[in-house]
Amino acid sequence: MGKNLVIVESPAKARTIGNLLNKKKYDVIASVGHIRDLPKSTLGIDIEDNFEPKYITIRGKGPVVKELKSKAKKADKIYLATDPDREGEAISWHLAHILDIDEKDPVRIEFNEITKDAVTKALKNPRNIDLDLVDAQQARRTLDRLVGYKISPLLWKKIRRGLSAGRVQSVAVKLVCERETEIDNFKPEEYWKIKLDLVHDKIKFEAEFYGIDKNGKDEKLKLENREAVDKILDKMGKKEIEVRDVKVGTRKRNPYLPYTTSTLQQDAHRRLNFSSKKTMAVAQQLYEGISIDSQGTEGLITYMRTDSTRLSKEAVDSTKEYLINKYGDKYTNGGKTYDGKKSKESQDAHEAVRPTSVLKEPINIKEYLTSDQYKLYKLIWERFVSSQMPAAVYDTLTVNLNDNDIVFRTSGSKLKFDGFLKVYGNTEGENENDIPMLEEREKIKISKINPKQHFTQPPARYTEASLIKILEELGIGRPSTFSPTIGTILSREYVKLENKAFMPTELGKLVNELLDEYFGKVINEEFTANLEKKLDDIAQGDVEWKNVVSNFYDDFHVLLEKAEEEIKEIEIKDEETDEICEKCGRNMVIKHGRFGKFLACPGYPECKNTKAIVKSLGVQCPKCGKDIIKRKSKKGRVFYGCSGYPDCDFVSWNEPIKEPCPKCNGLVTKKVTKNKETLKCLNEKCDYEEIKSL
Repeated sequence: MGKNLVIVESPAKARTIGNLLNKKKYDVIASVGHIRDLPKSTLGIDIEDNFEPKYITIRGKGPVVKELKSKAKKADKIYLATDPDREGEAISWHLAHILDIDEKDPVRIEFNEITKDAVTKALKNPRNIDLDLVDAQQARRTLDRLVGYKISPLLWKKIRRGLSAGRVQSVAVKLVCERETEIDNFKPEEYWKIKLDLVHDKIKFEAEFYGIDKNGKDEKLKLENREAVDKILDKMGKKEIEVRDVKVGTRKRNPYLPYTTSTLQQDAHRRLNFSSKKTMAVAQQLYEGISIDSQGTEGLITYMRTDSTRLSKEAVDSTKEYLINKYGDKYTNGGKTYDGKKSKESQDAHEAVRPTSVLKEPINIKEYLTSDQYKLYKLIWERFVSSQMPAAVYDTLTVNLNDNDIVFRTSGSKLKFDGFLKVYGNTEGENENDIPMLEEREKIKISKINPKQHFTQPPARYTEASLIKILEELGIGRPSTFSPTIGTILSREYVKLENKAFMPTELGKLVNELLDEYFGKVINEEFTANLEKKLDDIAQGDVEWKNVVSNFYDDFHVLLEKAEEEIKEIEIKDEETDEICEKCGRNMVIKHGRFGKFLACPGYPECKNTKAIVKSLGVQCPKCGKDIIKRKSKKGRVFYGCSGYPDCDFVSWNEPIKEPCPKCNGLVTKKVTKNKETLKCLNEKCDYEEIKSL
């Protein structure tokens, strides 16, 4: 008898599943992603034939297909175990086509976590390929191809080669540009605050101006200028203030919901300083499996592409037992599956991102994980476990103080029961404000009055976390698209990161203005979100996918023809630099080529001088004395090397600085992490090292 063949996407996933199954009965092999797709060189969609896609075997996949076919012929049964989402369903469908498997045959298996129990259970319950999910993926792929391959050439012709447009990426750029316009148009407004430094029984605390007491009712008052402040100060006695009333109470702080893809990306960016791309790469490793000593290789987290906060009853029950055994009955909320918490945009296809076993505590498996894997796993584990714990409870105290009907207010809180914070920690930086217990009618000494001028601030630029959050709130894109979208708009240089916030480039503004003027009807937040809803309808089997594409193209085609006729070629002036062309003396300009930016003489074709762009640090090489410059490795990692390479081989991964070592006068490098800056001398005989908190 032959073996049963299990086909997955990635080699890492294949290795993990192969170790979980009986090797005498199962052969596990990877397709290494998609094996069929639309061709890169042409549109690949027959618009005249009702938008029929023209799939081809991806270049370079011939050997993989040959091996798949060879093993499939010998197999007793074939199981398609691609990821549990639309993309995974489409890959299974393409595999079935390549291997001549009937779409109605029960060959598709699905699991949300790569553990022995989950995989074994899935093998006992194969199903046929869900063609509705496949059609939803085909619709998305077709729509994206139509937008990308129809608008992008227009941008190439009218602006510059190498540009691109997309349903989701162009809306993301639009959001960044609109936020920048808000900031540019923002007019700050003056306002004032008055704070009192108070002392009671040698305990110092603060109170802030609230408003005016009018016949026993507090009226909140905004102080718009110094004149308003002076009127308040003139009414006050300034030496002491009376306690009018004291309110004692309690406040609850509820645990957070388990992670979805977007909330995981947001939190990893905020707390770990991970980009969305890095978060998804590390999460993929945790999902596909880590070798844990004698326990073997199993996935540590559930599937990381999800928009649901739902949890399985099994996971909730095991966590309840864990919490009772570790902390006691009062540290469990009874077990919440969060079934009713999904938003109207959520597909709720499978569970939230959680650990596959609550018993695999991060600290106990730390030695088997890389630093990044440990940090992300710990984040996911703590979020999930804390979601099964009760709220934290604070004792609160609010005090209103009165001085000639001028009302000041102070409030404080003290943690009474830590609840979920016992595991999750006080990540929001919520400070307890410990104020003394005061009595009504009591007089409190004013040690200082602090009036201070302020101005309203413009809205903040989007960070990766906040951009992902707004895209999700608007219903634009899906969990799998957020990270690639951000990567695309950065690589196309439509936006740039400055102090970890997105700013549109001049190119980004130009492209956005052009798309907004001519394709504003189809490239906007509302239209894109509605299209996502229609893709969900296709996945539910409620709508025929080609009808959705056809309806879109009817409007899109009209806009495209108008743009072709009306848009004139736009010339973007090359950015001039201080670099002088040594051949003709002109200031060189920055040009864009297929391999990125480079310096070129503006005198072309008379002068054809070009140079690579290098950034000198103004620091001399310790080996030969030439300038140290900033470089990039083949994988895109920044490093610092001597400009005299290859004659001089000096390199450093950390940035050299101008200030010499205070001990030996040698070269010092700087390494910046999330919370600290480390200065270290490169001289092996010198022990100088200085760590500064940021």
